[in-house]
Amino acid sequence: MQADSERPVEPLLSVIIPAHDEAFYIGACLDGLCRQTAAAGPVEVIVAANGCTDATVAIARAQQQAFAERGWTLTVLDLPEGSKPGALNAADAAARGPWRLYLDADILCAPELLAQLRSVLARPEAVYATGRLQLAPARSWVTRRYGECWLRVPFNRGGAVGAGLYAVNAAGRSRWGAYPAIIADDSYARLQFRPEERVEVPAEYQWPLVEGFRALVRVRRRQDAGMAELFRLYPELAHNEGKARLGLSGTVRLALEAPLSFLVYATVALAVRSRRATGDWARGR
Repeated sequence: MQADSERPVEPLLSVIIPAHDEAFYIGACLDGLCRQTAAAGPVEVIVAANGCTDATVAIARAQQQAFAERGWTLTVLDLPEGSKPGALNAADAAARGPWRLYLDADILCAPELLAQLRSVLARPEAVYATGRLQLAPARSWVTRRYGECWLRVPFNRGGAVGAGLYAVNAAGRSRWGAYPAIIADDSYARLQFRPEERVEVPAEYQWPLVEGFRALVRVRRRQDAGMAELFRLYPELAHNEGKARLGLSGTVRLALEAPLSFLVYATVALAVRSRRATGDWARGR
């Protein structure tokens, strides 16, 4: 029998959470992490609070004892500038683990998610891993209808979407350096990997859509601007997209499957084209 001292040490998983005025969400996000199964292995969590004017920092620091009780560390960086790329880079510089999980502050993780991600990250080759995306229950009728159609588009049904949550092993993280000052940081990381290098584990995570028509238009406009910026600055990443196009037949199918939800989705898409997005810090939510 192998002695405990001779067992291989599991790699540390560094969970990085950029947070800008996330007092409403950060507590539940951290609760979900602290309730992960024992198979999650050694974990450190770094909350990179940036430009916060609310109680995000205080709420996060209040949970440090709970993480310490299970042998994990929770570090809270209080950064003055509201910049998501800056927050990601500051947390990366502070992280000690060779494996990284990048997590938005409004995500709720199923208890088995970190353990399943760890099993994928153990591969020697570069890999990108995420969970099964589920939308959090929406409060507004418009957002519920939009979300119903949004989940049906080919990209979101294709697996390994990684919206708000993705993990990479050391070989995967070596594919890029610091995060550039762009809008679409999640897509920038995802497109460092070919479709066959991206893995979706069965465990779910919940991601909220923004509430209301105007907010949906604002966020969708910014997301579209972010992808246009990404492909303008890094055109070589387009080869890794592997995203199925909706096409005419897909559009007709969506309209027939959920006509009212399709009408909301299409109305948002049309409104998006009316004005360009601004480039300031904003949540994808």
